[in-house]
Amino acid sequence: MTFSAPLEAKSIRFRARSFVAFTLTPEDPLDVWLEGLDHWIGNSPGYFAGRPVVLDLNTLKPDVAAIESLVDVLGHRGIRIYAIELDGHTALEPNLPPVLVGAKEATTDGLLPREARAEGFGKAEGRAPEAGPDSVGKADASKAGDSEPQVAQEASGTLMIKAPIRSGQAIVHPHGDVIVLGSVASGSEIIAAGSIHVYGTLRGRASAGALGNRGARIFCRKNEAELLAVDGWYVTAEEMEGVSRGKPVQAFLDGDALRVSTLS
Repeated sequence: MTFSAPLEAKSIRFRARSFVAFTLTPEDPLDVWLEGLDHWIGNSPGYFAGRPVVLDLNTLKPDVAAIESLVDVLGHRGIRIYAIELDGHTALEPNLPPVLVGAKEATTDGLLPREARAEGFGKAEGRAPEAGPDSVGKADASKAGDSEPQVAQEASGTLMIKAPIRSGQAIVHPHGDVIVLGSVASGSEIIAAGSIHVYGTLRGRASAGALGNRGARIFCRKNEAELLAVDGWYVTAEEMEGVSRGKPVQAFLDGDALRVSTLS
C-alpha cells in the first residue's frame, strides 16, 4: 500500500498598508460645484490620475440614483471613486464603490514636534475651486511617492533632497519641511506637511502644509511652477503668468487667499 506525503500547507501572508486619499465633498448647487471642479481639472490635467479618491456625501446626502449619476459624471472626468463616505449606510448597490467605515482624518499627531502641531493642523476638505488669481480651491493631499532621489532626513523632521527632482517623481513628506538643493522638473510633485524650500528652479507642483498647516510657506529661487498650494489652497501657472513667473518668490496664506510675492 502506497502513501503519498501530504502537501505542505502554505500560509497566507497579510500585510497592512495605509494610503492617504483625496476627499471630494460635493455641495449644492451641484452644477456650480462641478463647474469649479472642471476649472481645477482644466488647470491641472491628469491631477487625479492614479490617486485614490473618496467621495464624502455627508453634506449632499443624495439618494442612490443620484449617487450613481454622480459617480458616473466624475468617472467621465477621469476621477475614479474608490470609496464613499455616507453616515447611516453600511452598503450601497453592488455597482457602486464600497461605503467607507471608520475613516480617520489625516493629521500629524505623533509625527511633528509639539510646536509645529500647535500651528494648526487639520483636514483639508475637497471644495470646488473658484476663479481669480488669488482665489483657490481645496483638495485633500497626498499620495505615495515613487522613484525618490537621494534624500536625508534630519532629526528635526526636515527632509533634505540633494539631487534634482526629475519629471514623474513624487516626494511626499508628512513629517515637516522639505528642502531641495537642486531644481524640480516639470511633471514632478512635492507634498509636505511643513514648508517647501527649492534652491533651484521650481517647475513642477509644490503643496505645502498638506495636512492642514496654514502657516506653511513655499520658497523658490525661480518660479516656473505648474501649481503652488498651501493647506490645499492653490494658484496655477496660468494665474501667475506675468506676475511672478521666472522670479524668486514665496507663497503663503493671507486669510483665505494664497499670495505669491517676489523676494528681493
